Amino acid sequence: MIYNPFQSTILRYVNSSLVLIVATVLALIVANSPLFDTYTTLLGKEVAFSVGRFNFFSHHGHPLTLAMFISDFLMAGFFLSVGLEIKRELLVGELSTAKKAMLPIIGACGGMIVPVLVFWLFCPDSEHEMRGMAIPMATDIAFSLGVLSMFGNRVPTSLKVFLAALAVADDLGGIIVIALFYSSGVNVMYGGLALLMVVIMLIGNRQRVRAKAFYLACGLVLWFLLLNSGVHATIAGVLTAFCIPCTLTRGTTYYVNEIRENIAAFPAYESNWRKDNKPIVLTEDEIHILRSIEVSSDHLISPLQDMEDDLRYPVNYFIIPIFAFASAGVCLAEMSVSNLVSGVGFAVLMGLVVGKVVGIFTFSWLAIKSRVVERPKGASWAAFASVCMLGGIGFTVSMFIAELSYQPLGAEGLAYLNDAKLGILCGSILSGLAGYVMLHLFLPRGEQ
Repeated sequence: MIYNPFQSTILRYVNSSLVLIVATVLALIVANSPLFDTYTTLLGKEVAFSVGRFNFFSHHGHPLTLAMFISDFLMAGFFLSVGLEIKRELLVGELSTAKKAMLPIIGACGGMIVPVLVFWLFCPDSEHEMRGMAIPMATDIAFSLGVLSMFGNRVPTSLKVFLAALAVADDLGGIIVIALFYSSGVNVMYGGLALLMVVIMLIGNRQRVRAKAFYLACGLVLWFLLLNSGVHATIAGVLTAFCIPCTLTRGTTYYVNEIRENIAAFPAYESNWRKDNKPIVLTEDEIHILRSIEVSSDHLISPLQDMEDDLRYPVNYFIIPIFAFASAGVCLAEMSVSNLVSGVGFAVLMGLVVGKVVGIFTFSWLAIKSRVVERPKGASWAAFASVCMLGGIGFTVSMFIAELSYQPLGAEGLAYLNDAKLGILCGSILSGLAGYVMLHLFLPRGEQ
């Protein structure tokens, strides 16, 4: 069965969400078992990749711990994948025209602004605790699309497109927030060299350099420079993604015609299914034709889409589960109900469960009622609100922002970080369950 790009995206996130759930549950089990000390010791181990005295995984001369390696290096791969997806959506996808992009972008703006306000309202007036205001901004595309997929054909395609585009726009907003508010004082030398590396990649794009290895090598150097510049290193993934070419060297028609000419030149064989499985020895010319078809087919895929496809499995089935396992390990024995009904945990919970749905729905409703955009076709207001509820499932990026917010505070920030993680887990579960129930009640009955 052949899927269009949007269907393939849905299936990819639905399948990866199951792996993400397993990694999260496993982390919670380990963190609340006798293995907890081993778990924390392992995450504190130093990681090194050295040539002589030079360690690539070092920050101002200090080696990265395994936890830092996961959040700074592996997550740069995640943001590279996100950046490629955002660029594709901006060029040819659901964000490529004003008509397509307007509703999800407006909804995403509401889904980022209102949760921050809700966090500010419910969080104690403490400078350190307020560092986490951006935590409930994020929507986890894998989990949200996973819940939506449970209803199959009952969900109008327009709502699936809206949620996917909303999550992509949400990711773009999260990247901007990380770049602007979670960077320390910028080192001029490293920052200047990082800028130079971006310029080199842009020149390569302009000069029609299509080798993925060139951009990956430049991206690795850019990552190291940003790591030591004060700008968060994961931004290297996004900057690299936006420099990767999305066009072909000679255009689509050239390669399609080349494939057709080679197919026409290949000898015709009589079709007999009973004898088709016999061994065949191809001539040198036939092998050359088949290889030419393969090369032309490879050239027909742009470096951007090719790299996005290459990263699909490593990111969704390795990087994100590893990050979830390293981040979701909250020791519940050290928690109490008060951690969830006050302070950072409660502010995050309310930001996700209340702030996200109110922000997304209100901003979207105002835009639709003012005739700036149209409501998704085939969707009632109740069904639309149900999908907005799923926007409160903020796991991966929320966990990431929580670590950026509170880890720099040291021992004091650890308590805030655990409270924030508990709020993220509970808020995401409540938003998912509420969204599921609402969808079950308000979607038209039909085949699932």
